[in-house]
Amino acid sequence: MSGAVHFTGEPAEIHWTPQPTAVVRETVAMGALSDFFSRAFGAVMAETQRQNVQLAGPPFALYRGMPTETVDVEAGFPIAGGLSDTETVATGTLPETDAFEAIHTGLYERLGEAYSAIQERIRAAGKTPSGTMWEFYLNGPPAETDPSKWQTRIVWPVL
Repeated sequence: MSGAVHFTGEPAEIHWTPQPTAVVRETVAMGALSDFFSRAFGAVMAETQRQNVQLAGPPFALYRGMPTETVDVEAGFPIAGGLSDTETVATGTLPETDAFEAIHTGLYERLGEAYSAIQERIRAAGKTPSGTMWEFYLNGPPAETDPSKWQTRIVWPVL
């Protein structure tokens, strides 16, 4: 199954409730995303610990616009409680919205296939995908070393 793509169920329509977050936001070259995620997740974890703020979910990345050679991205964690912004880490919100979601299992390089399936489902429902979407990294490196078991929850809001 290595390299295979599958979904846990079909892309489904959901209603997302607002979720406070702590993030690092940058415009990043696609080839540098992995390094950015490591730096951002580490900075957010350190700052939430310093301010005694509880994490409220797995790490995530929110993308603004479709990636090209670069992408406007924020990476961090959902949080429970207030956080004071710093020079590096800022508060944010995953906004209340109607969306479609799917769980992708497998290599990150194959996420595009999951996005295509979600986009098809959105259009079949007569809706329009927004320019913002986010991914939760449910398991993956470094804890899970088998890429065929990596799971990513994709949430794509609709207009």
